[in-house]
Amino acid sequence: MKPKTKKLLLLLPVLLAVTALLMYLRSNDILTNYSAEAIRDWVDQFTPWGELVFFGLQLMSVIIAPIPSNVTAAAGGLLFGFPQGFLITIAAVVLGSCTTFSLARLLGQDFAQNFVSRKLSARYLQIIQRKRDSFLVLVFLFPFFPDDIICILAGLTDIPFRRFVAIVLLTRPWGLLAASALGGTAFSIPIWAIPIAALALALLFYLGLKYGDRIEAAIVHHFRK
Repeated sequence: MKPKTKKLLLLLPVLLAVTALLMYLRSNDILTNYSAEAIRDWVDQFTPWGELVFFGLQLMSVIIAPIPSNVTAAAGGLLFGFPQGFLITIAAVVLGSCTTFSLARLLGQDFAQNFVSRKLSARYLQIIQRKRDSFLVLVFLFPFFPDDIICILAGLTDIPFRRFVAIVLLTRPWGLLAASALGGTAFSIPIWAIPIAALALALLFYLGLKYGDRIEAAIVHHFRK
C-alpha cells in the first residue's frame, strides 16, 4: 500500500466523525445560533459524554469551519471550567489544524479549492511560500486572519509537517486561552464588573471590525515586499 493511501486511511475516521456531526448539527439550531450559551445548552444534553461531544464540535469548527473556534472555546469554559475547557479545545484545534494541513498536502489543489476561495488563495499562498514560518506565526497570533484556511494553504507548500505542528503548538493556544478563560469566569466575576467587561468586549469588537482589515492589509503588504 502506498504511503499516501495509508495516510488517507488514517485520516478517514476523523473525517467521517466530523461529517456525521456536521449533518446532525444542520438539523438543529447550532449552526445558525452559535453563541457560547447556545453551544453550552446543546452539549449539556449529552452528559456524561459532554466532553467527547464538545471535542468533536471544536474539531469540526477547525476542519469545516462553520463555527468560530473562539466561540466554542468560550463555550468550553462555560461547560467545564477554564483548565479542562481549554485543554479539550486546544487538543481539538491542534488535531484539526494538522488534519487540514495533511489533507491539503496529500490531495493538493483539488481539495483546497473546495474550502478556499481563489481570492484568499491568491492573497496568501505566495506569501506563505516565500515567508513561511514568520508569516504563519503572525497569522496564528493575530485574530484578523482566517487561520483555519491558512492551515490548508500551508499544506500546499513545502513547509515540513513537524515544523508546522511546532508553529501551531506555539501560537494557536493564546487566543483560545483567553476565550476559554473568559467563558470559565463568566459566572464568577462580581456583578459590578459585568458591565465593564461587556463594554471592554464591545470596544474590542468595534476596533476589530473597524481596523482589523487595515491591520491585516498592512501585514500582507509588508510581507509582499
